[in-house]
Amino acid sequence: MSCSRRDFLRRSIKGGIAASLPLSAFKFLSPAQAKSLVRESGLRWVFLVDTTKCVGCGLCVKACKLENEVPYDVPVTRTWVERYVVTKDGKFHADSPMGGRDGFTEQKIDEQEIPPEEIAKAFFVPKLCNQCENPACVQVCPVGATFQTPEGVVLVDRTWCIGCAYCIMACPYGARFFHPVYRVAEKCTFCYHRISKGMKTACVQACPFGARQIGNFKDENDPVTKTILTQRVAVLKDEYGTKPQVYYIGLDSNVR
Repeated sequence: MSCSRRDFLRRSIKGGIAASLPLSAFKFLSPAQAKSLVRESGLRWVFLVDTTKCVGCGLCVKACKLENEVPYDVPVTRTWVERYVVTKDGKFHADSPMGGRDGFTEQKIDEQEIPPEEIAKAFFVPKLCNQCENPACVQVCPVGATFQTPEGVVLVDRTWCIGCAYCIMACPYGARFFHPVYRVAEKCTFCYHRISKGMKTACVQACPFGARQIGNFKDENDPVTKTILTQRVAVLKDEYGTKPQVYYIGLDSNVR
């Protein structure tokens, strides 16, 4: 790993802890706003999710678990897929059994059987750590076990983590959990061990439909950068001020 926890400790901590604010679904961003969410210089990894391409197959979740030593049959995941169903009467249903690892073969959702003729729309939304520009998890960690690399990726040093759970509580995206084996805070790292070697993340590589992409926002010729700057993209929970670096295409207003 090119950036250690000690490297992080040499840098000043910026940003504030996420405040308790009313929830909203998402905020659409203009190209100027998107540019303002990234660092002024250097490499900046960003993630792009196209919800219109996700079919809920679960291959991304499988690949992530296998790549990152997350126990396969335990209901915790670094990345997950949520299924949403909106019925014609305006009711909203969502679920993510085993993080969507095995796809969505059950017709029941949220423990309810919904007749197809009552469904107004249904869709899938992949989620993962947002690798925030101002990460709340970094701010609350009392020992520096959670730190941010120069490229903006937030990592966890297992040898320093004391399991206090402050970072888990601070994350507004529910992206963190306790690793059932190592008993430390765990989350998505954009497969930092892979992307720092020029490889794709495990989930991006596994997705057969191109619903997930990762790129360098500092490279204007990067396909991900071009998409973010030219298409209508959104981020989740913008009101927390964490400046998330996972951008969505086709995000529905019902998604939280």
